[in-house]
Amino acid sequence: MNYNSNWYQESLRGDSRQGSRGLSGSGIGTPLGAPPRALAIRPPSLTSSSTGTSSKVELAQRHWYAIATVLLVAGAAGVAVPLALRVSAGASLDERLELAAALLASSPLIDGHNDLPWNIRKFLHNKLKDFRFSEDLRNIPPWSTSPWSHTDLPRLKQGLISAQFWAAYVPCAAQHKDAVQLVLEQIDVVRRLTDRYNPDLVLCTTPKDIKLAHAAGRVCSLVGVEGGHALGGSLGVLRALYALGVRYLTLTSTCDTPWAQCALADAMGTGAADHDGLAPFGRLIIKEMNRLGMIVDLSHVSQSTMRAALNATEAPILFSHSSAHALCNSSRNVPDSILKRVAENRGLVMVNFYSQFLTCKSTATVADAIAHINHIRDVAGIDSVGLGAGYDGINFTPKGLEDVSTYPLLFAELLAAGWSTEELKKLAGLNFLRVFEEVERVRDEQAQIPPYEEVMQPRPAAAYNCTSQDLF
Repeated sequence: MNYNSNWYQESLRGDSRQGSRGLSGSGIGTPLGAPPRALAIRPPSLTSSSTGTSSKVELAQRHWYAIATVLLVAGAAGVAVPLALRVSAGASLDERLELAAALLASSPLIDGHNDLPWNIRKFLHNKLKDFRFSEDLRNIPPWSTSPWSHTDLPRLKQGLISAQFWAAYVPCAAQHKDAVQLVLEQIDVVRRLTDRYNPDLVLCTTPKDIKLAHAAGRVCSLVGVEGGHALGGSLGVLRALYALGVRYLTLTSTCDTPWAQCALADAMGTGAADHDGLAPFGRLIIKEMNRLGMIVDLSHVSQSTMRAALNATEAPILFSHSSAHALCNSSRNVPDSILKRVAENRGLVMVNFYSQFLTCKSTATVADAIAHINHIRDVAGIDSVGLGAGYDGINFTPKGLEDVSTYPLLFAELLAAGWSTEELKKLAGLNFLRVFEEVERVRDEQAQIPPYEEVMQPRPAAAYNCTSQDLF
């Protein structure tokens, strides 16, 4: 979630805002003779739902068939779309959109962070029978009137997204209370949503799953837990979350845990308290994540915690939804010194589209998002930049990137800015797949290491009002 400090304070006051299997075990990989991904793309609803969306809908009306035509022609011909070329100088937007669509048909687009599950909880109390995900939610209250709503199935398809990490988010107010229960409920709603809209959605837990789903024209549902307080200080809970399909853990949300420090420490100038940003138990959590094959996500943590986590991990790390601190000095962004460490670690920064993180203002444009993408590429290298917009967890989006449907425009503008198709494929998803594969390689190398069994010491019992620790 991409909350400013005011929202964070409101959340502390209590204000609100079974399972499918992965492709590798489901037997639903792409059969021989199956249509290519291009033929699985369906046009989105083009009906404007409310004031302020008409210009975006007109853009979709103008360009959708141009995008679809190149994919359908290539698919009908049974040939790959040629991508080993740069767009010609002065190419029209239509031409660039066609090439962007062909590129995303040939290589998966993976978004690192979407907060839709928390909005389902806010608006519908996780009751999916009342959730019309296959319709344009811009036409359906309360989604149509919420500045926090940017996602539905038609727009995911229009955006050509192959794999979406859904955030299993738990408010900081639940820490030391019912955070573990809440995170299980959020994972449950992701899995039930995926089951309900299968085969359009399919649960993915491995890089192979993502590749198979992309080839079959399906959208991968992946799960990331936002906030280490959801563990309840338990390595056993961490292992259980992995077994349920969680593939990254954001070490903190907008609050410290007993073992890791969040970015608010930098914003408030408080610095590290009684450790270097990561307590001994926090380093043990990273060791267990490495052993499991779970990705360490450093969005939301302090710079001290970033450094400590990079020192502790043996696998590449991730920033699932963060931008460049040099361009906007939000504490949620990544400074150049850390970007250089990310390059050394072979990790990844997935750029967030929250206007406040792009311009430090409530307004931004596609060009501002591209500036952050370019900066991270220039400092950390082309292999260390990806996309994690943070849709449904942000209330100010850049003009031109208003929701999940707008990714083709971003890629079209990057083509105009001189990016090659091979570079754009890395940005879209190949960089993430490489990180995911390297995390699994570290896991496989540690296959003989037994689970870590230490417990958090000292356990801050006074802070827990829902604990049975004294009984056992």
